[in-house]
Amino acid sequence: MRILFITDYLPYPVITGDRIRVYNLIRRIAKQHQVSLAGFLMTPEEADGVSHLQEFCYRVETINLPRCHKLARMPSLLRYFLAGIPLDFEFLTSEELAYKITQLARTENYDIVQIEHSRMARYLDALPPNVHAKSLLVFHNIASSQYDRISNIALTPTKRARAWLHARMLRRWEPLYAERFDRCITVSEEDRRLLMTANPRLQVDVVPNGVDTQIYQPLALEETRPAVLLVGNMSYAPNADGAIWFCSQILPYIRRVLANVQVWIVGTEPPREVIRLQGDGVHVTGRVEDVVPYYRRTAVSVVPLRAGGGSRLKVLEAMALGRPIVSTSIGCEGLNVVDNQHLLVADSPELFSECVLSLLQDTGLYKRITANARRLVEEQYGWEILAKHMLKTYEDLYQ
Repeated sequence: MRILFITDYLPYPVITGDRIRVYNLIRRIAKQHQVSLAGFLMTPEEADGVSHLQEFCYRVETINLPRCHKLARMPSLLRYFLAGIPLDFEFLTSEELAYKITQLARTENYDIVQIEHSRMARYLDALPPNVHAKSLLVFHNIASSQYDRISNIALTPTKRARAWLHARMLRRWEPLYAERFDRCITVSEEDRRLLMTANPRLQVDVVPNGVDTQIYQPLALEETRPAVLLVGNMSYAPNADGAIWFCSQILPYIRRVLANVQVWIVGTEPPREVIRLQGDGVHVTGRVEDVVPYYRRTAVSVVPLRAGGGSRLKVLEAMALGRPIVSTSIGCEGLNVVDNQHLLVADSPELFSECVLSLLQDTGLYKRITANARRLVEEQYGWEILAKHMLKTYEDLYQ
């Protein structure tokens, strides 16, 4: 098959969850099929990743993400609002990218066109009318639900209002526009149910997120000071909120028992509010080239999310690396995990801190949780397994 992926980012370097997913699936699908990629470069430096992707992609077409002053966008934002199109989509609108997609579709005769994220779904209109490729829309999360939650935890009133409005517009637009696609993909059964409830006419398959169980092997537990790790893209509001909530509401309870506990907050683009957490045993790293050394120096991984959607690759990553997890209910949703079997789940500061302390102090519990979690990712969440799920969806479209 000839397959075209359309993304709003170059999936390399693999520095965020959605990039990790797209990169790993494309790399494996390209072993059996001819894969092309079209998308934005978020920064000029990302152009360095093109040559790497060309090692296994047939074609890689990129343009720089359009940048202009917000005031210059006001007329088009007004048009989007009046048309009922979520306003944030305007910032990903590019005639240049649409033209590249049109030209690719005319010359390559694709069998499958796969668009990542609903925010890029309107590029389906760039396909010429005589193109007969089957179309897929991948929901890394249900954005209406995601932004609804973000509206409750955003750091400023303006951001909360913007997220609330975006959620309301997405709630209507997202499931209706998805009807234009031959098939939709969600990353969890929960997201599938949300989408099907909003529009029962959709055809929706589930292809979960995953982890490379060959590269990520269980780490030995080094004799270091007690330390916990929080990993995530800090430019994403729920991750920033989780870091702040953990340090302000949960860490004080932990330090009543273990006063010397260290906290490592690892992730790209931390906002000022997260950078201010630095000090007194809290380390804010910003972007790192490799997260494994930080898992190695810490004993427990925490996922204190109070908003978000989809499923968290960082949960699978920690499980593969042999680090037990304490998560909120939201932090581990969408994954086939069981509390007190694969991880510990807590939604209040007091219970969350008790779970962290239990893992730091109870060796038997620690070993049982990590062994169960590693077994789970090996059986269900390896990228090889998930690539086969995606390929099965392609085959079903042509039956």
